Amino acid sequence: MRPFRLLLFATSIFVFGCHSGDKKKDAANTGKQPMKVNALILHKEKLENIIRSTGAVIADESVDLKAELAGRITGIFFKEGAHVRKGDLLLQIFDDDIKAQIKKTQEQINLNQLQLDRQEAMLKINASSQQDYDVAKTQVETLKADLQNLQATLQKTSIRAPFDGVIGLRYVSEGGYVTPQSQIASLQRLNSVKVDFSVPEKYSTSIRVGDTIVCNNEASHLKFKAKIYAMDPKITTDTRSLQLRAIADNKNGKILPGSYVRVDVQAAAINTIMVPTETVIPVLKGQTVYRYDAGKVKQVPIKTGIRTDARVEVLEGLNEGDTIITTGIMFLKPDINVVLKEVKSTAGGKL
Repeated sequence: MRPFRLLLFATSIFVFGCHSGDKKKDAANTGKQPMKVNALILHKEKLENIIRSTGAVIADESVDLKAELAGRITGIFFKEGAHVRKGDLLLQIFDDDIKAQIKKTQEQINLNQLQLDRQEAMLKINASSQQDYDVAKTQVETLKADLQNLQATLQKTSIRAPFDGVIGLRYVSEGGYVTPQSQIASLQRLNSVKVDFSVPEKYSTSIRVGDTIVCNNEASHLKFKAKIYAMDPKITTDTRSLQLRAIADNKNGKILPGSYVRVDVQAAAINTIMVPTETVIPVLKGQTVYRYDAGKVKQVPIKTGIRTDARVEVLEGLNEGDTIITTGIMFLKPDINVVLKEVKSTAGGKL
C-alpha cells in the first residue's frame, strides 16, 4: 500500500505543477506589451497628374503616289529625297492619244456649232422647225461634255505634288508601265509631325485638347514636346481606351515618321490622399492597409489610383485625418493592441 500512496502523491504534484505552469503562461500572455509601431496621419495633397503611355510618330501629311490611269511613263521630274512644292509635276504618262481625241472633238464642236447657228437663223424666219434646232443644240452640248471628260482624263496623266513635302524612294523608271496599283513613291510633309497615342478610359476626363505631352524616343535619345489637338469622340470598345493625337514642331527634320515614343501627359494637378507603397497589402479581393483606431489595428480595404515611385493614390477606403500604420506590417493582425512610437503627417513633419 505504501508504494501506491507514494505514486499517487507524485502524480498529484506533477498535475499541480502543470496547472501552475499553464496559469503562469496565461498570465504572461495577458500581460503582453502592445506592439510599438510608427504611423502616418493622412492629409490631402497636390499631386502632379502624369499619365504615361506609348505612341507612334506619323507625318503631318503623307501620301503614296500612284497613277490614276494605266500607261507608259514618258518622264520623271523628281529626285529621291528632294523637297517639292505643291503643284510641281512629278511624273508624266503617255498622253498623245488623249490629246488627239481632244483635238478631234474640238473640231467636231466647231462644225456642229456652225450647223447650230444656221438652224437658229432659219428658225427665226420659220425656215426650220424647233425640233431640228433642238437636235443640233443637243449635239453641240454632248460634244462639249465629251471634251470636258477628255480634258479630265488628260489631267490624270500628269502626277503632281498635292502639297509641299519630301519625296521618298522611287519605285518606277522612265519607260516603265504603271497601273493604279503601282507604287511610284511616297510624299511626306515633315515641318511638323503628329503623335498618335491612347490612354485608359479612366483618364478620359483628365485630358483636354491643348494639354502638352512629352515624347521620348529611347532608341535615338530624342526628347520633344507636342500639344494635343484632337481626340476621338468615343472610347475604343476592344481596348477600353481613348485615342488622342498631338502635333509637334519638326522644322529641323530630326523626328522621323514611324518612330516609337514613350508619352508622358501632364494632366491637371489633383488634390488626393497618398500612402507609402509598402503600407498597401495585396489580398485576395483587392488591397488593404492597417489603420490605427484607438489603440487597436483595423484592416481597411482600399481602392488605388495613380502610382508614383514610392507612393500610391487612395481613391476609396481612407479619409483625410485617418492614421495608418507604416511599420511592422508583416506582424500585424486585425484588432491587436498597438502603441504609437513615432507619428508623422503627410502635411510634413513629426507630431
